[in-house]
Amino acid sequence: MLYNERENPLYEYYDRLLEIAREFDVTLSLGDGMRPGSIADATDRAQIEELLVIGELVQRAQQAGVQAMVEGPGHLPLNQIEANVQLEKSICKGAPFYVLGPLVTDIGAGYDHITGAIGGAIAAAAGTDFLCYVTPSEHLSLPDPEDVKQGVIASRIAAHAGDIIKGVKGAEEWDRRMSKARKELDWEEQARLSLDPELARRVHSKHASAGVACSMCGEFCAMELMEKYLGITSPKGF
Repeated sequence: MLYNERENPLYEYYDRLLEIAREFDVTLSLGDGMRPGSIADATDRAQIEELLVIGELVQRAQQAGVQAMVEGPGHLPLNQIEANVQLEKSICKGAPFYVLGPLVTDIGAGYDHITGAIGGAIAAAAGTDFLCYVTPSEHLSLPDPEDVKQGVIASRIAAHAGDIIKGVKGAEEWDRRMSKARKELDWEEQARLSLDPELARRVHSKHASAGVACSMCGEFCAMELMEKYLGITSPKGF
């Protein structure tokens, strides 16, 4: 584009692109080249102007019978996340929205899977349809397999938190089963229900315990004491 001093061909020949997408049943992902690269740029004029253009492209895709989803911001302060979701849903005719994170601070280098998960949970609860995961190596390096694993799990936690708020079938029940396993001191079931069973087992076995409780509370485990002295087991309904 710079060398030839020409418009983006995907934009210039968008109608032709729609013909191809409809013929081969392709879903378009309409990217946001003006998305904020830092929270200082969040929800600025360039980002919103581009969102207006993307909204027009979504409408043209829908009229052509082509599915389209919209990419959202990567860096947003906490208090702007919900507004960005609402803007996209309004301007882009309810098209599915997915966000990179979003990252809620710029100082989490090496921990951006956490800053991204914080924003992702809020975005998911606000109505975002898909979270694009962020790895610990974001902004620093290419991710290795362990970075990818940590990033995906952090994003899954955020997505699940949003699913609970949205009432997605099975989300809250998953948590209830984990609570029941904790009440019963069923360590294998807790590991099985966790997002990373291998890590859960490894952490639990790291410090030995004399009883069935974990080493955090030991003999003062509230669950074990209630069972021993009061005969209280899992509440009815669990």
